[in-house]
Amino acid sequence: MIKFIVFKAYKWLQKQKNVKFDRYLPLNELLIDRSKKAELLKFGKGTTIHDSSHVYGDVTVGKNTWIGPFTILDGSGILIIGSNCSISSGVQIYTHDTIKWAVSGGESPYEYGNVVVEDNCYIGPNSIIEKGVTLKSGTIVGANSFVNKTFPVGSKIAGNPAKQI
Repeated sequence: MIKFIVFKAYKWLQKQKNVKFDRYLPLNELLIDRSKKAELLKFGKGTTIHDSSHVYGDVTVGKNTWIGPFTILDGSGILIIGSNCSISSGVQIYTHDTIKWAVSGGESPYEYGNVVVEDNCYIGPNSIIEKGVTLKSGTIVGANSFVNKTFPVGSKIAGNPAKQI
């Protein structure tokens, strides 16, 4: 009986979303409003974040930024994302690493470095941003890129490691 009720509710929610946006989504994305989640996280007005996104620590996000599904925003250091950015599906942004900790058998500490994504940036799907990086205003990061350094304003970067293109 409970399965039937849940299935009926799912179908109704799916129909509402499909009528409004012409899409089908998993149940969690139907139940959680992306704008409300962003508001709960104290992100800027007009920002949305998918329910499947993970947010850890000190993360600040500006206005009108879209954060896609299956992203990781690691604010164990400090992570600042500006306004009017697009963070594509599968993007991972890290403000720490455990390399020295792991190879020292746990004797060395974790290493931290702030990450800043300035306004009007696009980060392509499945890209990784390493600790200590600033993406300057207007930067475009190509899909599947590993960004381990800062580039000038308005750069188009791609690759592993990312290079200006």
